[in-house]
Amino acid sequence: YSVDESCLASKIYLGHVHYLSDKCDYILVPRICNYGVEKRVCMKFNGIFDVVCNLFPNINVLNYDIDYLNSKYEIFGFIKMGFKITKNIFKIIYCYFSSKKKEKIHNFSLVRSQENILKSDKLKILIVSHPYVIYDYYLGDNIIEYLKENDIQILFSDRMNRKEAINYAKDFSKTLYWLYARENIGSVMYYKNAVDGIIFLSSFPCGVDSLVNELVIRKLEDIPCINIILDESTALAGLQTRLESFVDIIKARRDNG
Repeated sequence: YSVDESCLASKIYLGHVHYLSDKCDYILVPRICNYGVEKRVCMKFNGIFDVVCNLFPNINVLNYDIDYLNSKYEIFGFIKMGFKITKNIFKIIYCYFSSKKKEKIHNFSLVRSQENILKSDKLKILIVSHPYVIYDYYLGDNIIEYLKENDIQILFSDRMNRKEAINYAKDFSKTLYWLYARENIGSVMYYKNAVDGIIFLSSFPCGVDSLVNELVIRKLEDIPCINIILDESTALAGLQTRLESFVDIIKARRDNG
């Protein structure tokens, strides 16, 4: 359903939409352009809605549009989306603020869980990846399971307070363009002295990942790093070999002090 030149994340996205197309009453496909001048996101987030609507014209799409530079704010996008479900404006507004409160509590619990991991004496590895890559069963599950089988504690780059992450990203670059990349890199700056190694996951051929991840790795010192590039034909044997070698390195590094 995707052209060959599209990034892996987009291909997976369209695959999920196809899988859900005859199983759901609605499929949520948001359009996200930016959250302000210095908070821009990859153009795929802006264009995926149109791609989905053209490829799957028979599905019912729920959509909200976020483009702060053109006065399309989150709350208005959610209220407009709510009218597709109910005409009760008060119910829509209540659900929005109630859900935002639950989201805040959920995110706080993720941050707390990571802080608890830092207290552990076990080997700790930070996985730097977008959530739609690492939490996808096909892309990230083998990596997570391998590390768990080796009794390694895993930290995830998206499980950090976002505002703090953006501030820490300034230690790397004050001009980093993409919002989600800044959040990821901010977590690297925050956790780099508290973990034994860092795994970067790059989606082929994502321009943002290929640029940012390589720049960060070249600037990091005194910590083992590996950049694993994932595509739709990534072989499990090759992936496991790289992970085994990386884990051996950080284990030997710890044993040697």
